[in-house]
Amino acid sequence: MIIDPIGDLLTRVRNAYLARLNNFTVPYSTMKANILKVLKKNKYISDFEILEENNKKSLVVTLNDVKVTKYIPTLRRISKPWQRLYVAAKDIKKSRNGKGIYIISTPKWIITGYEARSLNVGGELLCEVY
Repeated sequence: MIIDPIGDLLTRVRNAYLARLNNFTVPYSTMKANILKVLKKNKYISDFEILEENNKKSLVVTLNDVKVTKYIPTLRRISKPWQRLYVAAKDIKKSRNGKGIYIISTPKWIITGYEARSLNVGGELLCEVY
């Protein structure tokens, strides 16, 4: 059985939006924290914080108010653990004609497709959010 922590995070965000939850908890990892930083910077989530109890870290994610915005973002995993997808800087395209973002893992850490194109770095195409 292959466990996909990034796919799990995206599924939890999607399910929390559909259930109209204000916040939810996921197990901590540095990769997840950096993906959440990108989502917060692009206003797909409100906030997140790292919570530590009994020497175990977890991430508490606060979502945007769905009742006010009525907008539920679509999160799609592109690169999977069994099939990685890498792109060069010149091959990074706009997501949904500029309406969404790609999240890319690069040597400059985890950034959006727009930032990767401007920094001229490629990497693993993790997911698309629109």
